[in-house]
Amino acid sequence: MKISFAKPGLPATGIVIVTANSGSKLSASATKLDKKAGGALTRAIKASSFEGKKGQSLNIMAPAGTKLDRVMLVGLGKAAEVTDLEMQKLGGRIYAGTKQAKKGSVAIAIDAVADAKLSAGDIAAEIAFGANLRSYRFDKYKTKLKPADKPSLKAVSLHCAGFANARKKYAGLGKVADGVFFTRDLLSEPPNVLYPDTLAKQAKTLEKLGVKVQILNEAQMRKLGMGALLGVGQGSIRESRMVVMQWNGGPKGKGKAAQPIAFIGKGVTFDTGGISIKPSAGMEDMKWDMGGSGVVIGLMKALAGRKAKVNVVGVVGLVENMPGGNAQRPGDIVTSMSGQTIEVLNTDAEGRLVLADALHYTNERFKPKFMVNLATLTGAIIVSLGSHHAGLFSNNDQLSERLTKAGLDVEEKLWRLPLTDAYDKMINSQAADMQNIGGRGAGSITAAQFLQRFVGKTPWAHLDIAGVTWSKADAPTVPKGGTAFGVRLLDRLVANNYES
Repeated sequence: MKISFAKPGLPATGIVIVTANSGSKLSASATKLDKKAGGALTRAIKASSFEGKKGQSLNIMAPAGTKLDRVMLVGLGKAAEVTDLEMQKLGGRIYAGTKQAKKGSVAIAIDAVADAKLSAGDIAAEIAFGANLRSYRFDKYKTKLKPADKPSLKAVSLHCAGFANARKKYAGLGKVADGVFFTRDLLSEPPNVLYPDTLAKQAKTLEKLGVKVQILNEAQMRKLGMGALLGVGQGSIRESRMVVMQWNGGPKGKGKAAQPIAFIGKGVTFDTGGISIKPSAGMEDMKWDMGGSGVVIGLMKALAGRKAKVNVVGVVGLVENMPGGNAQRPGDIVTSMSGQTIEVLNTDAEGRLVLADALHYTNERFKPKFMVNLATLTGAIIVSLGSHHAGLFSNNDQLSERLTKAGLDVEEKLWRLPLTDAYDKMINSQAADMQNIGGRGAGSITAAQFLQRFVGKTPWAHLDIAGVTWSKADAPTVPKGGTAFGVRLLDRLVANNYES
């Protein structure tokens, strides 16, 4: 969808969106249009329940005195409610309400709002960002869609004072949207199309943006001693991979200022559970068990796209967890790259095995300032937090606080859960250094305790995104399907705290 910014003004035809504040106070552009239409907007407001509150809208068809097809009047609410998040949601609702525009375009007139913190240009950029995020679709495998089944909206123009600044601000937001869309695409692909090798090749495309990409094959990982990761994928005919991505947009050299930050993702491209096989009902959802890796890859695209001034490493471990004659068995003991041994009591607790080697590898090779890993790791986190928060576990209060704030800034919310010695003891094994499950209780916590054994003293956080990676309902800026939860959060974490 093409998004453009222009000086204040309204087209003579098509669909126009204008605004009103709480109390039905029309904006300057809406007042001008109302006068041209002989009071049509004012009459429509009086005949409806529209009060200019945030989230409200009113459609006025072909108002007299104009050649417009439709006017959509949208509420901004009170000045304090004119925030970046609310304007993004407004953009999403505008897209949803106009996506079948007959002429394929809409114009949005943006006026300054008295006492609001955002300028007209800021409002325009955020509305455009929200509309773009909501416009995402994944229908590449639908071969019989009729034109009427597809959105016809192809262009949105936003008219405001300071339109040049709006265009500049949106340029960065648009690159973040590119990363979000890339992640949503990866989450949506079927598992016969997206498997370790093809997902690695998708990550390889980031080289066009200046990201250095290295793909490790099984022989290379075996040489490094990655027995935990390789054990998960040994039942599949698809070979496992590890992808290492580096974006060097920050200081050069080997000093502390040049030390990278690191993001690590679980990439189980399909998870049957292995020999500890899952129930068949709902197993098709396990195509997005690579959600953590998808977020890391999309984040790298966003950071490189907007040329973030930071040194970043992204590492994803990619496996397919299948039953088979060579599959890992419950009771197997594997040796991780760190040298620690793991008794595998349940082959469906596989993501933590993948991350164990990925975390240790990242820490040893890059010596990062901190590591954040993301994984659709446990069903237990869904029992705890549902689909409204992701679980946050960390050994560092400052990192936790920064992650939580970044999540609130973009409405990708985190909730911190405890890590203590008492929980850690639950994964001690009689036969090995540790076991990969800790029993029925506190499943998300014991999974996090397992990961913590592979990070040493490096500041680290684990985000369990099992409940927030896929949505079965539309939200203002997130259509149902893959959400890409985490891309915007981590981009904001970097922008708020780590760019030079």
